[in-house]
Amino acid sequence: MPSYSFYHIDAFAREAFKGNPAAIIPVPHFLDTALMHTIAAENNIAETAFIVAKENGVWDLRWFTPAVEVPLCGHATLAAAHAIWAHEGYEGNEIGFDTKSGRLTVKKLDDGRLEMDFPANTPEQVPPRLDISEALGDTPAEYWQGDYMVAVYEKSEQIINLEPDFLSLKNCSIDPKNTKNWVTCVAPASGKHKEDGFDIVARFFAPGSGADEDPATGSAHCILAPLFAEKLGKTQLSSFQAFPGRGAEIDTKLDGDRVKLRGNAMTLIEGKIHL
Repeated sequence: MPSYSFYHIDAFAREAFKGNPAAIIPVPHFLDTALMHTIAAENNIAETAFIVAKENGVWDLRWFTPAVEVPLCGHATLAAAHAIWAHEGYEGNEIGFDTKSGRLTVKKLDDGRLEMDFPANTPEQVPPRLDISEALGDTPAEYWQGDYMVAVYEKSEQIINLEPDFLSLKNCSIDPKNTKNWVTCVAPASGKHKEDGFDIVARFFAPGSGADEDPATGSAHCILAPLFAEKLGKTQLSSFQAFPGRGAEIDTKLDGDRVKLRGNAMTLIEGKIHL
């Protein structure tokens, strides 16, 4: 019976039970895809990532929610890099991941955070969507379309108070190229969030992916970084992703057609998975 190391890591978090959990499983080669789907469903957390060591500080990487394989995932990439440095004996200062979205890199920063280099996803403004507004329960000021739909509100308190109808949202047609019905809701920070030093507050809803709401979504911030760099007139942003009961801190820096995603990660559980 083969067994593999297993790390349960909270990403974009400074303490346990914050940020977004990811299971990281190093394997000598990718397992059968159906088996990886099954393992992710058994784990039943936001993301399970499988990594395969290559050479010269490079790993292959694939990401699975409890329901689907995804082409890009920020928090599980951050968690994978943390696992490699903290548990797999790697001593270099930069890690490369070869993925279905191309080569991604992660660096150590002097302040202890990890910095990921992802492609920017600049959105375009689109007409209002009554069906999505009704499913969200509060009408946004603007709608923007990148790889995900973005609903922009005026105040961060509106983001905190959203109570979506997930069944209705799942049945909304978001975009012909993206049938997963994923919506990022965001507002400029106001009130306490602004006092705490955040620039924007966001939540990410993903009905149909195995979890209705994601606690921390790096890929969504590849859309929010260029959008709010334009809106706020600054290329570096501090974001609070306000998943109820958790909360994640994601810093971004827009660098041309790339987005630097910065955050902390910590290991919660370390063990073995037996197959």
